[in-house]
Amino acid sequence: MEKRWLTAVAFTGLMTMSGMALAEQSDTRVMITPELYSFSVMHDGEPVEVMRNQDKSNRVHELYATTWRGVPQPMYPFAPHAVDTIGEREFVEYMMQAQSDDAVMIVDTRTVGWHVRLTIPGAQSYPYTMMDDPDDRDWALDDFGIKRNEDGVYDFGGAKTLAMFCNGYWCGQTPAMIRKLLALGYPAEKLKYYRGGMQAWTSLGFSVVGEGVETP
Repeated sequence: MEKRWLTAVAFTGLMTMSGMALAEQSDTRVMITPELYSFSVMHDGEPVEVMRNQDKSNRVHELYATTWRGVPQPMYPFAPHAVDTIGEREFVEYMMQAQSDDAVMIVDTRTVGWHVRLTIPGAQSYPYTMMDDPDDRDWALDDFGIKRNEDGVYDFGGAKTLAMFCNGYWCGQTPAMIRKLLALGYPAEKLKYYRGGMQAWTSLGFSVVGEGVETP
């Protein structure tokens, strides 16, 4: 009898704990990291809260819902240059750092139309095509902390850290820009390649801004 009673108590306790666990699970917020729920960045002079969509019925943005796109980029496409390929958590760290450190920039390398339709909060538009026009290139490089000496040689002593992205794993716009920057002499350790880009960002339900933002 005593054994049967203890078993019943144990089973009741297990059910209670399971119920608590399920309740806690149902109340769990979708996190960026185990410790980070959201953070704020400035975009076009306005604060934007960056977080993951908490709606369980949310779906990937229509711009990035298809899977037919081109060949995936290699994980490390810039050898022998040691350019870091980063994921979302590392990219988020650069986003937060850029809010208080002028030596860090979040760079959207896509053509302007893509940037206007949808982009990551805090990103600045520097299309990869700028590297093909000498005036546009020098303007971009100046913003990146690069000076051009009187003899025409670039001084990379003040080069900023650029966390760069484009449309996704298959997109070649960021790789094209990074290769052109490396050819000019930009320090590889100052270039960070967010390979997943917009497709990975939207697939995780992160906040986006632009004309293509879906509203309830």
